[in-house]
Amino acid sequence: MTKKKILIINGPNLNLLGKREPEIYGNQNFEDYFKTLKKQFPRLNLKYFQSNHEGALLNKLHEVGFSYNGVVLNGGAFTHTSIAIADAIAAITTPVIEVHISNVHAREAFRHHSFFSKHCAGIIVGMGLTGYELALRFWDRKTPTSAF
Repeated sequence: MTKKKILIINGPNLNLLGKREPEIYGNQNFEDYFKTLKKQFPRLNLKYFQSNHEGALLNKLHEVGFSYNGVVLNGGAFTHTSIAIADAIAAITTPVIEVHISNVHAREAFRHHSFFSKHCAGIIVGMGLTGYELALRFWDRKTPTSAF
C-alpha cells in the first residue's frame, strides 16, 4: 500500500515555537513535535516545510499542489493578509486543512478573518499543537470520504 503524501506547512514566526509567547503557543518546538507526528502516523508519508517568506510558501503550494494527498497549513499572520496564498490554495487540487494553534477568534480583531478558509477543506482552531494531529487523522482514516 502506498503511503499518502501529506505536507505540513508553517508560515512566519512558527519557527519560534517553544520560544515565542509560550502562554499562547506552548513550550514545544515544532521539529520535536513533528518527530512525534511521524511516529504516530506511520501510514502517512509526512513532510514538513516552514518559511517566513510569502513567496516560498506560494512556491511550495505550487510544487505539491497537484501531486500530494493533502496539505496542513498554518499560515501564521499571512492567513489574515495574503490574497496570493489564498489564490494558490484555490488554484491547486490538493486539499488543504487550515490549522491555527491559538483560538484566533479570541484574539485581536484582525485575526478573526482568514483569506484562506473559503478555499480549505477544513479548519482547526485553538487546539494547540494537537490541531495538526487532528488534521492528519483525516488522511489516516482507513475509510475513504466523499469530501475529497
